[in-house]
Amino acid sequence: MTATVPPAVLGTDRLELGEGIRWTDDRAVLTDILSGRLLAAPHDPAAPLALIAQLPCPLGAVAPVEGHPGHWIAAAGTGICRIDPAGRVAWIARPEDDAPAPMRMNDGVADPHGRFWAGSMAYDTTEDAGSLYRLDRDGRVTRVLRDITIPNGPAFSADGTVMYLADSARGVILRCPVDPASGDPGTPEPFVTLTSGSPDGMTTDIEGGLWTAVWGIGQVHRYHPDGSLDRIVDLPAEQPAGLCLGGPDGRTLLVTSAHIGLPAPGAFDGAVFAVRVDVPGAQTAPYRPAIPSAPDPADRADTL
Repeated sequence: MTATVPPAVLGTDRLELGEGIRWTDDRAVLTDILSGRLLAAPHDPAAPLALIAQLPCPLGAVAPVEGHPGHWIAAAGTGICRIDPAGRVAWIARPEDDAPAPMRMNDGVADPHGRFWAGSMAYDTTEDAGSLYRLDRDGRVTRVLRDITIPNGPAFSADGTVMYLADSARGVILRCPVDPASGDPGTPEPFVTLTSGSPDGMTTDIEGGLWTAVWGIGQVHRYHPDGSLDRIVDLPAEQPAGLCLGGPDGRTLLVTSAHIGLPAPGAFDGAVFAVRVDVPGAQTAPYRPAIPSAPDPADRADTL
C-alpha cells in the first residue's frame, strides 16, 4: 500500500546530509553529518532548526544518556564520544584513527538494554572498509562486525534480541540475533534486498514492523517481520536518509533527507518530513551507563 497523504515539512532548513533523527524529551533531534551539527526540529514549521551542539568533526547520530539531561553519546569523527550540555566532547574511543582509508562514523542507536551501536565507513566508500561497534554500559567499545561498506541503522526488536543493519552500498538489510545478556550478535543473514534505491536509516514499531528510508528513490518502506513489503511512503525528496517514529503518541513518522551530490536539488531535498502512520514506535532507548558518576573512560577499543 502506498501512502497518499502529503508529508508535512518541519522547519525551513535544507540539510546537506540529514541523518540520525530521534524523538526524545518531546522533540525530534537530528544531525547534519558532515557539518557536525546536532539540531532540534521546531514545533513551528515556519521556524529554522535549532542548534543544540556544534562538533569540529562529522556527527552521525546520538542517543540520550539516562539520568543525565542534556548529555549525549554520539557516533562522531572516527569513534564514539560523549557530548555535555555545553557542547563539550569527551572521547570514549577512536578506533578508526589509524585505518588504511580515511574513515568517519555514520549512523548509530542505543538498544533496549542500554548499549550504543554505531557503524563506520570510508569517506570514499571503499568496499568493506566499514565496521559496526558496540559501546557497552561499562564504557568498553568492541568491534562486533567487519566488512561493511556503508552501515546504516542498526534497529532493534522491542526485546533487543534481533538487530537489523543496512549495508546501503549493497542494497541489503541484514538481520541477526543478539544475545541480550552479552550483546554479542550472531551470524547476519539477508532480510530484504532492494532492487531500486538503497536502504538507509531504520526503526521498528510495536508490531515488529521495520521502517527504512530508501535513498535515491524518495521513499520510505515498511516491512513485516517476515520480510514482506507492507507499505510505501512517497516523499518529495530524492534522498531520504534517517527516520524515527515519534510525536506524543508515537505515530508520527519523522524523516530526514539530503541534498549532497544532487546537481540540481529540488525545493524539498534536504528537508525534514513528518507523516502520520497507524502503528506507533517504542520510546527512544537511552544509553545507560553502568556507573552514572564514573569518570571519563580512557580512549580504547577492542578489534575482534
